[in-house]
Amino acid sequence: MTFHATIAGVPRIGPNRELKKALEGYWNKKISGDELAEVATQLTDTYTADLLAAGIEAVPFAGKSFYDAILDTTALLGVLPHRVSTIADYEGDALPSFIDRYFATARGSVDFPASALTKWFDTNYHYIVPELSADTVFSLDDDAFLADLRHQIDKFGVAVRPVIIGPLTYLNLARTTDGSDPLDHLEELFAIYRELLKRIGGSGVEWVQIDEPALVTDLPAAVLSRVRAGYETLGGSLPAVKILVQTYFEDGDQAVETLSGTGVTAIGVDLVAGSAELPHWTGEELLVAGVVDGRNVWRTNLDEALDTLKQLAARGPVAVSTSASLLHVPYSLDKEDLGQIQDWLAFGKEKVAEVAALAAALQGEDVSEFFAAARTALQDRAQSELTHDAQVRERIAAVTDADRQRASREERRQTQLATLDLPPLPTTTIGSFPQTQEIRRARAQWRVAELTDAEYQQAMVDEISTVIEAQSKLGLDVLVHGEPERNDMVQYFSEQLQGYIATSHGWVQSYGSRCVRPPIISGDVRRTEPMTVQWYNVAQSLTDKPVKGMLTGPVTMLAWSFVRDDQPLGDTADQVALALRDEIADLIAAGAVIIQVDEPAIRELLPLRKEKQAAYLKWAVGSFRLATGDAPSNIQIHTHMCYSEFNELIDTVSDLDADVTSIEAARNGMQVLKALKESGFDMGIGPGVWDIHSPRVPRQEEVDQLLEAALDSIDPQLLWVNPDCGLKTRGWEETTASLEVLVKAAHKARV
Repeated sequence: MTFHATIAGVPRIGPNRELKKALEGYWNKKISGDELAEVATQLTDTYTADLLAAGIEAVPFAGKSFYDAILDTTALLGVLPHRVSTIADYEGDALPSFIDRYFATARGSVDFPASALTKWFDTNYHYIVPELSADTVFSLDDDAFLADLRHQIDKFGVAVRPVIIGPLTYLNLARTTDGSDPLDHLEELFAIYRELLKRIGGSGVEWVQIDEPALVTDLPAAVLSRVRAGYETLGGSLPAVKILVQTYFEDGDQAVETLSGTGVTAIGVDLVAGSAELPHWTGEELLVAGVVDGRNVWRTNLDEALDTLKQLAARGPVAVSTSASLLHVPYSLDKEDLGQIQDWLAFGKEKVAEVAALAAALQGEDVSEFFAAARTALQDRAQSELTHDAQVRERIAAVTDADRQRASREERRQTQLATLDLPPLPTTTIGSFPQTQEIRRARAQWRVAELTDAEYQQAMVDEISTVIEAQSKLGLDVLVHGEPERNDMVQYFSEQLQGYIATSHGWVQSYGSRCVRPPIISGDVRRTEPMTVQWYNVAQSLTDKPVKGMLTGPVTMLAWSFVRDDQPLGDTADQVALALRDEIADLIAAGAVIIQVDEPAIRELLPLRKEKQAAYLKWAVGSFRLATGDAPSNIQIHTHMCYSEFNELIDTVSDLDADVTSIEAARNGMQVLKALKESGFDMGIGPGVWDIHSPRVPRQEEVDQLLEAALDSIDPQLLWVNPDCGLKTRGWEETTASLEVLVKAAHKARV
């Protein structure tokens, strides 16, 4: 059996974040494992039923995922870290026997640190990095996965298509503890997958999806040859199972060339990020054509998509799909009220309808009304005044290279040394402090007018006072106001910038139980009034120590939003940069001498192909420097980056020209230090010494060792001491205890 309509992947967190709530209930011992499993099962069952009802003939099914797909694969392959092996099996049938080891790997425990967390290719989705070595032995632990699969097949039939992460992608994203090459395990892992596919085939399914996004990245010819040989062992000798190898995020022709003729039955390609030319596709395999954007929220130009599909169908068999998994977009527009732009949008449910309509049109069915509605919405968007602001355009046109330049680094360094008078190894935090239930309740009550503006502002002032007092008692050197007024570091600013639209229910999973609500950039961006000065003034009035002004940088404001697809990203970034430039000027006028402009996503948006990276870095760095370029020498500009592979991007970190950069390092074992040392990095740097995404207080010796490692690689005059990231997800008790450890480590190292 073949199929005509599918999607590349499914969301897992639930339309109302049901799985998030269940996970946190289980972690806090408020619900049982049976209750957690029941929520996960209900979500997957409901989504499968909805897809089938919408006309999706082949439904991807990844099992009950309780954190992320890479960690699921690590557990499936029996290679959870050895350090968690002493944790006992879960007793019961509802959850996998390894579930507590699985969560310890993801989140850490009192006794064990968590594994590293980083970004999934160029998205804001995160995964837990596998820890391998030359001695790693893979051993299938697939009972739970196969049980989930049998349940789905019994309930829905063979339309269900199990999804697993491919051998190349899994190893390409892994790290080793002994310096060996993870790809040394490639042939061994293909043999394990051969056994897994046999077991899956024994469950009665017809199709298996193997996700290989790594196949669109720059890879040596020798690796591609080994991958081809591996898929020949899978595709050519397992007649009971048809294999779809799914790629996404970049042009798919390299994958097509590698996989054609190997015996795989279908190849999935991203035709939104990549070209539809596909010169190496001969029509032998089914082409699963990703013409509906799985990563952004704009309606598809159905006429153009259908034309592409017809051209491809003239060359061979074609199925319609999304360009990527729908976990990257919200579930549905049903609960939104976004005014005029609502008709311009397509969330997950609406994208499914687009796939079904395109498949029907390709088969010759009459879906003209659906196409006409899409055509009208596209025309309305193109002609709307909301997308064009003459004042913003004029200001952008007037920007010169001089606007992106500050005084020399040496001049700034000497001026700031005299102005700030900070101790060696100054201590600070990244920005946010715990977002307590009381803070969230006050914000929610204010939004529905249960609190007056004055009452809400007083609640925030009280919280800022608490945060300043706590930092002062801890002995931190540079303080923050704690950001109690901010629901999210991007959403908060988006709600105050013209050109942004915030959703009400547009939740997207970031990692584990962490969800975000990315805003939508629907038009030209500009600031209409100060956004942070009020809260900075409150905080600075409560202390003689410097308080950082806290902003989110232009690249991150794009990366964690749904961006316009009708103009270059660099143009939008410069619009945001000018808004931030105005905010920085107002903070300086208010007395701020340290201003942090966070760019945790600058590595995230780096194109997967090297040939495209220079152009991206030019506008990304340029937009940051446009935002900060008007700051005088005495103003110390900080930036922050986290949860990405930064070693190959040290030159870019330097090019940003921030005076101080804080960077996630504790969770990845200070791997960034080698690159910092080898590059001769000569600006202020704060490699994190506390992994804040793990609910554990670090031991004093752990932080001492991390700081010692930093001092071995970095000039002490340049070194700052800080956590990996902001503290909004942590509780006050663990925050206070952990910061006591951090401050003590800094004081000891100063001696």
